[in-house]
Formats: sequence, structure tokens, C-alpha cells
Amino acid sequence: MKEPLLKANKYLLRQEEEDINDFVRRYRWNMEISGTGLRFMIDSIGAGSNVQYGNLVSLSYKVKLLTGETIYDSEISGLKEFVAGRGGVEAGLEEGIKLLRKGDRAKFVLPSHLAFGLLGDSDRIPPRSPIIYEIQVIDIK
Repeated sequence: MKEPLLKANKYLLRQEEEDINDFVRRYRWNMEISGTGLRFMIDSIGAGSNVQYGNLVSLSYKVKLLTGETIYDSEISGLKEFVAGRGGVEAGLEEGIKLLRKGDRAKFVLPSHLAFGLLGDSDRIPPRSPIIYEIQVIDIK
């Protein structure tokens, strides 16, 4: 019973990896990959120090699926604010934000295990969905 589940899970992980790679190639993004599988690309560099644990971070953002469909947008829902290192946001966003400073613009591709996992967000992001964040760090306090 356990072996078929492991095979199915490995297949789904490989398929997700291929889907992400296809997406990145299609847009010709030159992304780096972290040890956790987060893909990131800094489009423009701001000023100051990188985000640190405990900083209050304000972001403008768009969250998209690999289809290109925009799911969430700060122009509609307002800036995202959170305290770095305290959770409350996707693990991939938490990891990626520490690479940035005020004014930086970046793109992150979060595999599903760094996004909303097996269940999705119970609203607009389906189960096992990688997501794309296009962000700009507006403020760090």
C-alpha cells in the first residue's frame, strides 16, 4: 500500500518540477534556485540593508498561477504587511524576502511545498499549485 503512494507522490513532484521549469523557460527568466527549490530573480535593486528577522515588511505584489492567471493583486487588496521570520506567510515568500531590501523588485516561483501545499488556500489557489510572486519591497521597519 505504501509503495504505490510513494511512486504517485514522486511522479507528482517530478511533474510539478517540469511544469515550473517550462514556465521559467517560456518567460526566459534567468532564475537562481535555492536549496529548498525556491526560484528567485531580482529585477531591480533598491537601497539599504536586507530584510532581517523581526522587520515589518510592506510589499506590493501579484500572485499568479503557472497558467499566468493573476490570483491576488495588491492594487485590489492593498499592500501585504508581515513581520519577517514570524510565519503567517508562505514559506517561500518568507525565505525569499530575506534576500531583498527596500525598493527591490523581484520574482519568486514557489513550488507547492513552499506555497499552500496539498490543500491550496481554500479560496483561489488550487491544491498542489506552484505560485509566482512578483513583488516590490515598499518599506522595511
